[in-house]
Amino acid sequence: MKLLLTSVFGPYGVDDEYGRKENIMELFHNQVTREQGVFSPRMNHDSYGLHLMAENLTMPTVVLDFPSQKRFLEEVGKGYDYIGISFIVPNFLKARKMAQWVREISPETKIILGGHGTSIETIETLIPCDHVCRGEGIRFLRRLFNEEEASLSHPILYASSNKHILGIPVKPNAGMIMTGVGCSNGCRFCCTSHYFQKVYTPFFRTGKEIYDVCVRIEKKLGVREFFILDENFLKSENRARELLHEMEKNGKAYSFSVFSSAEAVTGLGIDFLQRLGVSFLWIGVESKKEVYEKNKGIDFKVLIKGLRDHGISVLASGILFLEHHDRETIHDEIGFITDLNADLVQFMQIGPLPGTRLFKEYEKQGKLRKDIPYEEWHGQHQIWFTHPHFTREESAEALRLAFASEFEANGPSFLRMADTAIRGVMATRECKAGFMKLRHEQLVERAKEFYPTLDTLWSHAPNNRSRVLAEEVRRKFDVFFGRRPVPLRMKSLAVQGLIMAEKLRCRVIYNNLRQPGTILTPYRMEEIQ
Repeated sequence: MKLLLTSVFGPYGVDDEYGRKENIMELFHNQVTREQGVFSPRMNHDSYGLHLMAENLTMPTVVLDFPSQKRFLEEVGKGYDYIGISFIVPNFLKARKMAQWVREISPETKIILGGHGTSIETIETLIPCDHVCRGEGIRFLRRLFNEEEASLSHPILYASSNKHILGIPVKPNAGMIMTGVGCSNGCRFCCTSHYFQKVYTPFFRTGKEIYDVCVRIEKKLGVREFFILDENFLKSENRARELLHEMEKNGKAYSFSVFSSAEAVTGLGIDFLQRLGVSFLWIGVESKKEVYEKNKGIDFKVLIKGLRDHGISVLASGILFLEHHDRETIHDEIGFITDLNADLVQFMQIGPLPGTRLFKEYEKQGKLRKDIPYEEWHGQHQIWFTHPHFTREESAEALRLAFASEFEANGPSFLRMADTAIRGVMATRECKAGFMKLRHEQLVERAKEFYPTLDTLWSHAPNNRSRVLAEEVRRKFDVFFGRRPVPLRMKSLAVQGLIMAEKLRCRVIYNNLRQPGTILTPYRMEEIQ
């Protein structure tokens, strides 16, 4: 018996019979820094959930990520007993075609559908399959294969691949840790919260367990930074405090990138986050007017400034085309999000996706556009419902202008992150003993990574506002670090050349794409060799 777990096939971000050019396989370049051109951080993120499931089965398994059509067909021909296809709603056509290929090439193979795409009603009748996994996958597969329940084992994974900054290829420098799935907040638009029935299921219940995973990943990959894949990591307050306790006890100053709600952040406090080693925080601001329970009483401008002053980069997420938005209020919304001056900003169209309360409300109200195919349900081009004040074409242009105006006002996100880094250094410069001394040293090392890019960020600044900010940030670095050594100057010159090459690449490559390469990872396959 053997199992293949696969993501959908490429190419990605192109207009073809299976997808749309706006649905790019890059989280940041797709929906955060999409209008920042050469300044947009570029990277891919693997299908981590497939690896977590593969790691926690006894059946020999292969994870196939970013396959081409040809590579997928070759793998199907090897005669797997089960093939699991993971997909989201916009990739419905790709998942259906992959299932059809399996039926043609290996009709004895059982097909399992998984991922958020399974929230589509009656998906069993739309895509050939034998089983549908909705919700947490490890328990589902163990039951399907009659495997015993066991403690969770975490795979050793990098947080990203194919990473480039300003055209500079960057080696993986962070590990990925999945600490739980779901969120109890249950925001009406959130497909993740609803997919897991508005319940949080922790994979690790204690900070000690997470710390032990950090140690394992550091030993194997040599990294001390980790991206925590968890919808609201800091909401589990005791677990976060236990994690800090373990780091302090063992003198390990790991750092973390996390998702968390404002209520959780303010509950723990910014000083605690800095001590914990949070270097990056993704926070849902959502809307100035439509305030969710998690955001009540929060002054986001004060909160975000405080976080950045402590060296914590912030990605603030906002929602456009809510029911109250018209041509005037939507600009007020964009201005509100922009004025928060976060390091990065995500603008997303409100998206009624299957399984959410929002979808059910819009369906009942007759707002859903039945003539819009699933491949256009991705939130980064045109809305797929009827809005009282915007056509679909107007929604696409308003979204583009939101990103462009935020970039015009605040400059490149990478420059802002450099500013946050040196602010964190200055905030901890008096910490000369104990655990916070380690944190200061860590912040200094992080700031040094930005230093060689500052001249380039100044000379290639997109406008005068950005040039002024670049000069200010460069001055802060020079004040703290002193005279620049020759190797640093040489690195700065090299970055100047790389950004020119990247500008050329952006102009000549269709849709400024960076396609990920296929990654095949076997688990226990030696048992059947």
